Amino acid sequence: MTPVEILLITMFVGLLIGIMTGHPIAFVLGGIASIAGLIGWGDAIFGIFVVRIYDTMNNYSLMAIPLFVLMANFLTASNVAEGLFEAVRYLLGPLKGGLAVAVIAVSTVFAATTGIVGASVITMGLLGLPTLLKNGYNKQLAVGCVCAGGSLGILIPPSIMLVVMGSYAQLSVGKLFLAALVPGLLLSVCYTIYVVIICNVRPDYGPPLSAEEAAAMPVPARIKNALINLLPPLLLIVAVLGSIFGGWATPTEAAGMGAFMALILTFLYRQFSWKMVRESVYDTAKTTAMCFVILFGANAFTSVFLGMNGGQLVERVVESMGVGPWGAYIIMSIIVFVLGMFIDWIGIVMLVFPIFLPIMQGFGFDTLWLVTSMAVLLQTCFMTPPFGYALFYIKSIAPKEITMQDVYKGIIPFIVIVLIVVGITAAFPDFVLWLPNNASPAI
Repeated sequence: MTPVEILLITMFVGLLIGIMTGHPIAFVLGGIASIAGLIGWGDAIFGIFVVRIYDTMNNYSLMAIPLFVLMANFLTASNVAEGLFEAVRYLLGPLKGGLAVAVIAVSTVFAATTGIVGASVITMGLLGLPTLLKNGYNKQLAVGCVCAGGSLGILIPPSIMLVVMGSYAQLSVGKLFLAALVPGLLLSVCYTIYVVIICNVRPDYGPPLSAEEAAAMPVPARIKNALINLLPPLLLIVAVLGSIFGGWATPTEAAGMGAFMALILTFLYRQFSWKMVRESVYDTAKTTAMCFVILFGANAFTSVFLGMNGGQLVERVVESMGVGPWGAYIIMSIIVFVLGMFIDWIGIVMLVFPIFLPIMQGFGFDTLWLVTSMAVLLQTCFMTPPFGYALFYIKSIAPKEITMQDVYKGIIPFIVIVLIVVGITAAFPDFVLWLPNNASPAI
């Protein structure tokens, strides 16, 4: 084994130690890259880092990140989800498991307007979880629905994760949005099917809304209320995604339009205040800074690793295993799944893509399909113990009777569903590629 190979292996060992000891992923990546770069190339490495940081900051597609985050913050401030959930829970509440289905349905709509998991999980946790528990729902099913539904925000477009993945894989973000749309909706449908089945098999898991509570709002009033609260977010979704899919606007331009329309919604829902604007802008700045610091650290790590021919080393290891194209895909998927237990999606994308995308492209896999498949799998990084963010979001706002064990047990069926949908996307690539392949050439 050559000194360079020893250094490359040491980088990965150091990365694992840094992650397992709980240090911030951005500084672990950047620190290891700096040490390895100094050993390999001397102080010239810092000039390379500056160039990579400049290239990242000069990437026009990534400008969509702060705009989509700002849109999400304005929407959260407008309380649009609150009215929507109230309307849908009366529509679906009389069914077995209807309230849990309402949580998933509203989470799906909210995912298509926010793209931020933290906002979706906390909002739906505050709105839906107390209602589910009050109506006698199984604790584990209740927290599982909120975590799984809230996590759809990183898959259903517009999603900042898809923006980063598309930019890094040099794909059209618009086409990636189209490719992820059907798997994202399928995931929502599969969650719903599971809830309906389990609540019919075990009626005590999801009892229907009481007759007294259902009578509080007549059916015509429920439909009217649902339309009033559903129409504004649907118009926003159509405006943002329709302009992208129609080729009329780039994702960055659509994000700017979406942020403006979300601000208008704060007026319509009478939630506008300068304090709200200040807090939304501040939260946007924090989230954007976090994303870009991780991007900078990951860029530094991959530039050193690939500059020392680490990609060829991994490729030789995979080829020596004799696993073939699908074996390599499974290995990549396992690595993504395991990493998702410890780090967030940004670190995974920036670590795995530079190393494995060239290998998978060499095997003849379609890059758009591959990236979409990984985007579906990355749903699990928010839900897998021990460090899934959605698990801690829900625990932070859950009543005291909800233990961490309840959260862990509740999320397991939904993780299995994600893996099933990943299998469907792998078995039927046209399921993912049909929409982008038939889209407007302007996208």
